[in-house]
Amino acid sequence: MNKEFISFIKETVSIVVIAFILAMVLRAFVIEGRIIPSGSMLPTIQLQDRVMVNKFIYHFKEPQRGDIVVFDPPEELHSKWDYIKRVIALPGEKVEVKKGKVYINDQPLKEPYLQEVIDYEFGPVVVPDGALFVMGDNRNESYDSHRWNSWLTRDRLKGKAIFTYWPLNHLGILERGVEFDPQ
Repeated sequence: MNKEFISFIKETVSIVVIAFILAMVLRAFVIEGRIIPSGSMLPTIQLQDRVMVNKFIYHFKEPQRGDIVVFDPPEELHSKWDYIKRVIALPGEKVEVKKGKVYINDQPLKEPYLQEVIDYEFGPVVVPDGALFVMGDNRNESYDSHRWNSWLTRDRLKGKAIFTYWPLNHLGILERGVEFDPQ
């Protein structure tokens, strides 16, 4: 074997090893792809869609209403799977579901992404400090904060879903899309 071929092999192996290590670091701390296993976020995210999750964003800023977050569910739920839901209410806010709408501090939300009108009543409750109130976009079929007997605490967040990348016909940025309804 000539020296050029051996040099080429060494260089190729070192590039592959560095790329592998970099990919593992990025996946562990920065960004990660996730497969959606349930229909709780329909129609925004379809069953089996792949989304990219920004894992470091909440080290630098607080979650905002409308963010779609991936999290380790509260321990009381005894789930080994991560959940994905939309942030609806922030610490200190009063949440109530009535007349087919979500109300935050007595103001109705305008939520164009909902699959159907909400068919239940809930609350009012006040979100405690360090917690979030999250709901799936498929409200009537989502196992979320309105059904739990516990709170999603900030420390259980794993990241923010930022866009759908597969299948290609679902490719797109995941918008917040929530605002207060001026009525």
